[in-house]
Amino acid sequence: MTTPCSTTTAPARFLLLGDSHAACVGQAARAAGLPFAGGPVGSGRDFLGPFFDTDGTDGTEIRFRAPEGQRLYREFLDALGAGGLAGLPVPLVCTFGFSAHTVATRQNWDVHRDRRGDFPESFLRSAFFSALVQAMIRGALAFYDHTAALGLRVVAVMPPQRVPDMSDARVFHAAQDVVRDEVAARGVEIVDLRARVTDRSGEQRPAFCLPDDTIHGNLAFGRLVVAELLDRGL
Repeated sequence: MTTPCSTTTAPARFLLLGDSHAACVGQAARAAGLPFAGGPVGSGRDFLGPFFDTDGTDGTEIRFRAPEGQRLYREFLDALGAGGLAGLPVPLVCTFGFSAHTVATRQNWDVHRDRRGDFPESFLRSAFFSALVQAMIRGALAFYDHTAALGLRVVAVMPPQRVPDMSDARVFHAAQDVVRDEVAARGVEIVDLRARVTDRSGEQRPAFCLPDDTIHGNLAFGRLVVAELLDRGL
């Protein structure tokens, strides 16, 4: 799911980089006539482990390890007239690391359950759990470390509150809080729409869900994200 660069002649307001969760953000921005560059450059799991290397003589530029991701990244930078992240003229909007349903895949956590299939008390609030999640998203955290070192303004978007059957809902909700806190600790602004899009159970309301899909938000969800970006001055 790749959202192409904006074709408008107006100056782009932001660079959008992310996984498939970025698609509805790009669609909503285009529908609103909000100029931007970018879109998804891979799937969510692509941006959890190491996914880039530093490049250039001073180490400020990055190169995506996946050829298609690198091609799209360079295409988006060219649309902005930017040579790299170090020369980025606009804020960066990103979803890297927020593929919480992948982190919460049930099989990843079976070893931590007791004989009844439950987690030990306080496990999901423990420093050990946080360390496990941080290890699983180390690639995304390295990316945000890099953007922080460059002094970029970065806004990260938390994922739709949708938990597919392959994932454990308790792990999903606990893991995304770890991701949010770790990313925010790196100076990233967080768009957190949970209070506006969920029901009493914490699940995303159908009005903000992509039909016939188990994980993505729809255009209405994207519009809320875009409204939040505008409120932040993007």
